[in-house]
Amino acid sequence: MKEEPIINIKNLYKAFGKNKVLKGISLTVKKGEDLVILGRSGSGKSVAIKCLVGLLKADKGKLEIFGTDITKLNYKQLNKIRLRIGFMFQNGALYDSMSVRENLTFTLKHHADHLTEENIEKQILEALDSVGLIEAIDKMPSELSGGMIKRISLARTIIIKPEIIFYDEPTAGLDTITAQEISELILSVQKKYKTTSIIITHDMICAKMTGNRIILIKDGLIYVQGTYKELENSSDQWVKSFFFATNQYAAAPGFPA
Repeated sequence: MKEEPIINIKNLYKAFGKNKVLKGISLTVKKGEDLVILGRSGSGKSVAIKCLVGLLKADKGKLEIFGTDITKLNYKQLNKIRLRIGFMFQNGALYDSMSVRENLTFTLKHHADHLTEENIEKQILEALDSVGLIEAIDKMPSELSGGMIKRISLARTIIIKPEIIFYDEPTAGLDTITAQEISELILSVQKKYKTTSIIITHDMICAKMTGNRIILIKDGLIYVQGTYKELENSSDQWVKSFFFATNQYAAAPGFPA
């Protein structure tokens, strides 16, 4: 029996006034898949994800997660779905007034208020260990580097044991080496927690390292999709433009093969 996709978007339309951002996007994501979405700024990548979890209301279309069309759910029903989904935001979105421990505790208690203090501590340490930052447990966000903030943000994402993770520009603002480390962490998380992921990025190295499949959005529609290698070898000039800068670094030490 064929397995149903864990995410199914069909004919998604979204406009803001006269600005038609999405013009009939359709895509599916299989369980355990890491899907990368690429596109120029303003192409609607983040809008599609926000519609998918109900942060924005779609103008038209079917948006199914775990086999349920979220456009037909009330607030309480939608929140039940969201409890199974993790988000890693572009800026980290940590609370500046809370330590790393407090940030993770807040997230855990928000999702599962029945946990004992012992269980909370155990899960915090496990999440921080998964991103290699146990030693930062009592630091404040102001004491962390950009790369460390990304790691803590990822720890906060996985601490709720999500089945799906949405990554919004996970390597933005990072140097090449740190960005590569974050990409490796995304792969490690997928392997350890068996997550399904959608990764929105402009970083072609991140796309190459993390994506089982890549979708390019242009003018509100899916322009092309395939593996990194398939798209890299495309004869289409617009598609090739995404890979030009990356190929300049291909000979650099440590570049992923």
